[in-house]
Amino acid sequence: MTSRTIEDYPTMKKPFLSSKALITISGGIIAAGLLIYWLIVGSAQEQQYRLHVLTKGDVSQTVSANGTINPVTLVSVGTQVSGTVKKLYVDFNSKVEKGQILLELDDALLSAQQKQSLANVQNAHASLDLATANETRMRSLFAQEFVSRQELDTAIQSKQSAEAQLKLAQATVEKDKANLAYSVIRSPVSGVVVDRSVDVGQTVAASLQTPTLFKIAQDLSRMQIDANFAEADIGNIRVGLPAHFTVDAFPNRSFNGKVKVVRLNPTTVSNVVTYDVVINVDNPDKILLPGMTAYVTIAVAERKDVLLVPNAALRYKPTSTDIQQPSANQNTDSQKPGGRPAGTAKTKRDDFSGRLYVLDKGVLKLVNVSLGITDNRNTEIVSDQIKAGDQIVVGESLDTENSQSGSASTRRVRFF
Repeated sequence: MTSRTIEDYPTMKKPFLSSKALITISGGIIAAGLLIYWLIVGSAQEQQYRLHVLTKGDVSQTVSANGTINPVTLVSVGTQVSGTVKKLYVDFNSKVEKGQILLELDDALLSAQQKQSLANVQNAHASLDLATANETRMRSLFAQEFVSRQELDTAIQSKQSAEAQLKLAQATVEKDKANLAYSVIRSPVSGVVVDRSVDVGQTVAASLQTPTLFKIAQDLSRMQIDANFAEADIGNIRVGLPAHFTVDAFPNRSFNGKVKVVRLNPTTVSNVVTYDVVINVDNPDKILLPGMTAYVTIAVAERKDVLLVPNAALRYKPTSTDIQQPSANQNTDSQKPGGRPAGTAKTKRDDFSGRLYVLDKGVLKLVNVSLGITDNRNTEIVSDQIKAGDQIVVGESLDTENSQSGSASTRRVRFF
């Protein structure tokens, strides 16, 4: 019997694919379907949250306060005598030298007083001459036993009294001379007049408190800021720390300074305690003027190349209960007794603990971390359970929030 092949039968066709190929293609389709399913599910899970990729960077912690710009040396010029302003030699913004005349008072009364004192000196001289002659005469008469010892002693005492009166009159002359000189007000330092409180014809009275006539800034190229910082921030401020500030006159320009001193005298207003921090400022262009308000920022701590997390992630609390809790090893390693982070020898600081939620393969995982310094936007974190590139949750998506806040009848179902 002769053997035949399929080609010998013209009415029959060769199969397009073998059974083995069909099984392979079917398996590939099923695998692709599963992959697409998981991609869709994973995408839906990711779009349920707002995510942030952890990165490394630099962070600086600052404290801020308002202050007033003042000259380093501001001299108040007053007067020791009373009188009427007769003549002014300087005005606002006038540059003056040490010893320069600023103002003259009417010296008529002071000049008359000095003349009266000079007349008293002459009178005292005459009295002394008479007392001296009487003493000489009494000594001669006493030698001849014409007067008693008591009369001689009286003559000697009169002469001594006349000498004392002469010295008193001379001292009064010196005082009146000084008062007359004080009617001419001179600058005690070289600088710039920043304030003038009197005008020609005005009467100034020097009684228990010396009136201020002028204020002179000794050097406007060197200024200082007196800023009041809250007691919660004062512990981080140290002498020598750099400071940055702005002023309203130049809003687009930043100026630099350095902390000079933290004054120990506190100020309490409405139970709020503040401390005066003095900041040295160079003002070579003299564009910073006395009395300007300065908005000061002092960098009290700085970290380089550390993991940074947005503060929103630390505040986030998920509504879902399907969260993978941290392992027992993680809790032991990252927490101190009492709930505070233990840290490591490399990152031993005054940190505190926090919680982050990481999205790992579609699963929300809780991670305990140690927190370092913050700039009020980002915070330094320390943890062995998280690294740069991880996705952390900073909040839920807008659609999820709207869905959760709406009623059951108006909730929107999202299909992918």
